[in-house]
Amino acid sequence: MKGGDINVLVIPVKDGENIERALKRFKRKFDRTKTMRELRSRQNFIKPSVKNRSKIQKAQYIQHLRDQEEMI
Repeated sequence: MKGGDINVLVIPVKDGENIERALKRFKRKFDRTKTMRELRSRQNFIKPSVKNRSKIQKAQYIQHLRDQEEMI
């Protein structure tokens, strides 16, 4: 989201539909937008070099797991 962008979630509620079901659809749709994840990540700044390092470490870990799986 950049400055000025407004994301509006529209959940059409059908006649006679349970409000709980509509809320569930809203929550699912909201989770897919990744809005909360982005807000949390913006609360503290992470240097690009630190991001890259953690990305590499994650890739190494996953590769290690795959190598272990091949040995078995």
